[in-house]
Amino acid sequence: MKETVYPIKDSKVLAEVQDTLLNNFIFGRRNLTIFQLGKATLLRVSDVLSLQYRDVFDAKGRVKSYAYIHDQKTGKPNHLYLKPVKKDLRKYYQWLMDNHIQSQWLFPSSERDKHIDRVQFYRIMQKVGDLLGIDYLGTHTMRKTGAYRVYVQTNYDIGLVMNLLNHSSQSMTLKYLGLDRDATEKILNKIDFG
Repeated sequence: MKETVYPIKDSKVLAEVQDTLLNNFIFGRRNLTIFQLGKATLLRVSDVLSLQYRDVFDAKGRVKSYAYIHDQKTGKPNHLYLKPVKKDLRKYYQWLMDNHIQSQWLFPSSERDKHIDRVQFYRIMQKVGDLLGIDYLGTHTMRKTGAYRVYVQTNYDIGLVMNLLNHSSQSMTLKYLGLDRDATEKILNKIDFG
């Protein structure tokens, strides 16, 4: 798997990635929803892919306000706020119903009752990258992109991003975002050194 994965910082490129995920695959709605949910919750790809249907939808097919999971990597409990991705989840629910797809998994594989796995999603992201001529897409793109957007849109609230990513240091978070030098320079440019 590709080692250099960066967040998508350009909104136009982000829209192209989303459009390609949706329109260039048989399971495009599923692929886009994985990306959107990962971006909005900042979950690791393995946690997104292993979500169960009942984690997100109630018995009547309504999107829950929150989902509760334990991160696979850390074992820590994680409280997911789903409102930012509710519209995408509603469209996904309708797509599942229209295609008569029922599974315990939120993101079922096209194979028997299994969920899509990391390798499968990596291949999807690689195909998107190939189609768009982007060489930095991978399974962590959605998490990094979500973190980057939170960072920028909260006026560089690194503490919030650290918390959402469950990181233990600012330097780890800035490196994860590919911003260590950029962030430092932006802050220094705003300081009046007299």
